[in-house]
Amino acid sequence: MSQSLTQTRYTISEVEARTGLTQHTLRWYERIGLMPHVDRSHSGQRRFSDEDLRWLSFVGKLRATGMSVADMVRYAELVREGDHTFDERRALLERTRSEVRARLTELTDALAVLDYKIGIYSGRARP
Repeated sequence: MSQSLTQTRYTISEVEARTGLTQHTLRWYERIGLMPHVDRSHSGQRRFSDEDLRWLSFVGKLRATGMSVADMVRYAELVREGDHTFDERRALLERTRSEVRARLTELTDALAVLDYKIGIYSGRARP
């Protein structure tokens, strides 16, 4: 993948500030294969691109779903393997979506119970 000479590059410190991820986490993501290859400066410092930041944002969304690190790494591997992995990627995301929907249902039920109890203590509902 060729990079434009004018493309913005970010140091690991800048990415830490922008994403809230620690430098340790960013290095770990790279080491376990969750991050695609990160370019390096002539002195060996990591230089993240806007595309890297978008990927990290997506990974953050996957983390928020509760997807396992192993599944996130597998997804990243599939992305690197190319378009012929669309079906497997979709299946992985569909399974995760199903799990998220199940948790949302559980949380919605729990919220209804909390609202009911709060209503009782506030005098708005009958026990």
